[in-house]
Amino acid sequence: MVLMLNEINEQPEVLKRCMEKNKDSVKKLAEEIRKRNIEWIYIAARGTSDHAGIYGKYIIESELGIPVALAAPSVFTLYQKSVNFKNGMVIGISQSGKAADVLEVIKSAKSQGALTVSITNFPDSPMAQEANFHLDLSAGLEKSVAATKTFTSQMLVLALLVAELSGNDELKKELSLVPENISHILSTADTIKNKVERYRFISECFVLSRGMNYAIALESALKIQETTYTRAKAFATSDFQHGPIAMVDKNIPVIVYAPDGPSLKDTEAMIDKLAELGIELIVVSNKRSVLDKGTCSLSIPHTANDIISPFYNAVVAQLFACNLSLAKGLNPDSPRMLSKVTITK
Repeated sequence: MVLMLNEINEQPEVLKRCMEKNKDSVKKLAEEIRKRNIEWIYIAARGTSDHAGIYGKYIIESELGIPVALAAPSVFTLYQKSVNFKNGMVIGISQSGKAADVLEVIKSAKSQGALTVSITNFPDSPMAQEANFHLDLSAGLEKSVAATKTFTSQMLVLALLVAELSGNDELKKELSLVPENISHILSTADTIKNKVERYRFISECFVLSRGMNYAIALESALKIQETTYTRAKAFATSDFQHGPIAMVDKNIPVIVYAPDGPSLKDTEAMIDKLAELGIELIVVSNKRSVLDKGTCSLSIPHTANDIISPFYNAVVAQLFACNLSLAKGLNPDSPRMLSKVTITK
């Protein structure tokens, strides 16, 4: 079995461990945020970690009402400028904790007295050592180049923090069920593998979703790009209508993440529009009426909570990319021109 698939399968246990490991850290961080009366948050990350940051932006703003900005790390490294970080909190996200540009953002913020938080898989990493608080992914060594278990762990610690700050007991309960529900998805892995075979010759595709699941559309496209070399491009369904939809073609499949919840109405409208055009649709949903609209359909566990469904969609996205890579005769563990740790400045 390839490493990527092994690490996808580890996620139920990894997420359980991540919850337990960060229980006290999340509470202490929440106390400090309340104490400082944090008014805004700034998230710095690259690649997959940036997609976790986008998820974080959505859930923090939606549940807590705190505005969140996504960093442009080049401001600090390429242009050697500084940003006023007073009265705010800066979160740096990096699997390795070695992202040089993200580290510079944390250093600048800390020097100005801002509350700084690192989210990494290595407590002894430069970012973890520099920040005021560290949330430990506790994912174990991730050997495959394509991040899987560390991505869902990054989302989880952000969701745990939001649940703690909001005092949302229902969200806490749903988060506790995520590992078990991911196990259910993994039990259907052979079904996903068999359906993916249909797409082994594709050279391009679009990936769409809306709201909190927009981060999963981005991550899904990235996984397809790096493991299969397919030209996958992600859009929010809302943005897709502002120009990119002109590119649709019957020879280009469209993957749509359409879980039940607040984002479903708009996403389903896009599915209907594309179906009328005769587009090959790969629909990922937990709503039977929506799944029936796809040329190919992939089911996820039931939830109407857009904070929760991204975890399930992420695992389906990982399985889809990994199996598509294998169907194309490629090795998803060793994508060309890529390494596990990418240091950008």
